[in-house]
Amino acid sequence: MSEKINWKANYDVVVLGFGGAGATAARFAADNDAKVLLIDIAPYGHEGGNTRYSAQLIGTGYDKKELKKYYKGLTYPMDLPEDMIDIYIEGMLNTPEYVKKYLDAEPVSFMKDFDMPYDAKAAACQEYPNLDGHETYDYTMVHNGWFDAALWKILRQKVLDRSDKIDVWYEARAMHLIQDPETKIIKGVEIIKDGQKIDVLAKKGVVLTTGGFENNKGMIQNYLGAPKLSPLGTIYNKGDGVRMAEEVGAKLWHMWNYEALGMLHGLSFDTLEGERSQLFLGWPEINNGSIFMVADDGMRYFDESEGNRHGHIFDHSQWRIPKTQEKPYLIFDEAQFKDMKKDADLYSNVKDRIIKADSIERLADVTGLNEKGLKKQIRIFNQAIENGEDIQFGRSTDTMREFGDGPYYAIKMAYNVLNTQGGPERNIKAEILDTDEKPIPHLYGAGELGGICANQYQGGGNLAECLIFGKIAGEQAATVTDVVSEEASDQYNGINELVDGNKVEDIKLANNQTLGSSDAGIGGKLVVRVTRDGNKITNVEVVQDHESEDIGKKALEEVPKRIVEANSTDVDAVSGASATSRAIKEAVEKALK
Repeated sequence: MSEKINWKANYDVVVLGFGGAGATAARFAADNDAKVLLIDIAPYGHEGGNTRYSAQLIGTGYDKKELKKYYKGLTYPMDLPEDMIDIYIEGMLNTPEYVKKYLDAEPVSFMKDFDMPYDAKAAACQEYPNLDGHETYDYTMVHNGWFDAALWKILRQKVLDRSDKIDVWYEARAMHLIQDPETKIIKGVEIIKDGQKIDVLAKKGVVLTTGGFENNKGMIQNYLGAPKLSPLGTIYNKGDGVRMAEEVGAKLWHMWNYEALGMLHGLSFDTLEGERSQLFLGWPEINNGSIFMVADDGMRYFDESEGNRHGHIFDHSQWRIPKTQEKPYLIFDEAQFKDMKKDADLYSNVKDRIIKADSIERLADVTGLNEKGLKKQIRIFNQAIENGEDIQFGRSTDTMREFGDGPYYAIKMAYNVLNTQGGPERNIKAEILDTDEKPIPHLYGAGELGGICANQYQGGGNLAECLIFGKIAGEQAATVTDVVSEEASDQYNGINELVDGNKVEDIKLANNQTLGSSDAGIGGKLVVRVTRDGNKITNVEVVQDHESEDIGKKALEEVPKRIVEANSTDVDAVSGASATSRAIKEAVEKALK
């Protein structure tokens, strides 16, 4: 932009996106004496990107040569810069030391220390045992637990600990990078907050850590070729980083690549558009017995009993994300339905989703599946059991049971997405490159936006790069010497909504009320206000939380009611929201004490 900018705030470094990579970049920029602004499009308590929803497992290795073999096998046949591979590998080798030194946690090895049978750990950790070097791969955890937001809460606290150097804005959307038309230096960011346009000067640099585009339907269709995907993580990754990087001439890479998860390959129960999909794992009734998965033509398209490799299925020597279908359905018979009813947790989640029909003809009519294909598939499935061989996809016939005559059942499924990997390409200094592969001055990137992971994804890889490149980006931006020098107001400097949101001193209490808190939830601190009449609990109010918008919200509503009704914290958790339920109960117990 050539016109004079009315700068309303000024910082050394501006970090866009308060997830794992953004928290890391802001923290290390502050540690290098930079005054930092960290913004996120999410409201207070819902920041964290996909990091907060992840399993909290950080990719690790113990042998450099073997780990490099494994990583190259994962990305084959894609060509990645050798120096980028090396910096990533070295970072993963140093993960335990990083956790101890920078996160003040005692590193826990998933393969060596986690309480799980070895074979199950190996299947969950070393996802591609056919590739050379897989034996060296491990996950590092910040404690002996997973799927509990423990890593995210540490990263968030590190930002809070540096509130003298880091300001945090919520519900602030970065719209455009402001670039000098001649030097191409990124001078700042145009941000929309509370309906106002705020131009923020970034004297040393801007770090893009806005995550992917899994909530941008247009980008999903254009880059991934899918009509829609249901996010398992944050609902706030809208592709803003991709758009802003394109505007300033960045080179994009890995735009076709995304990861999924679920009880089957990248599949969850059907989800309304705009809502988070629920992650369920470990129900054998979904892929064992008289049950299979079909596409629009009524035919199967993978081995349902196969191990889950982040949504990838085996396709002519490589593991790939399958093409999405318009009508993905689970199909099963009466015997399978009865088995499902025996699992109370499973049945509670499927009972309202089940479609029942007396005949295949009727089931095809209701679902829109191809009737001839569906009938043919049942014949082939039953024949495979009789012959002792699934010639379609090699599923073990020990996991298959012959379909009965009816009634028949179906459940509509949805293709989910953990995260997208595509975005602006970066180099070993976390500098974002232009289309001539030269660094765009004062612009850096980290995390899933333009991630280094491509092709066959190995769990733990994205969290590793959040920590590795987040640190590099923060340090590089903070140590820039050709500082932008322009007149700028400090009108909006000093606002820190993270600090403000963590204050509970202003919560008013009556004589029969007490506060209790817990850090066991999915985000940060959860605070309850408990009202008592003698020994009877008459009300439980959640007055501060950082829980997820969907199933977490259900727990926030249901668990307090259950506690009041039982006059005890010994109540059932809400299915799918065990962390939130646990945090509420723990907070109430502390209030009662």
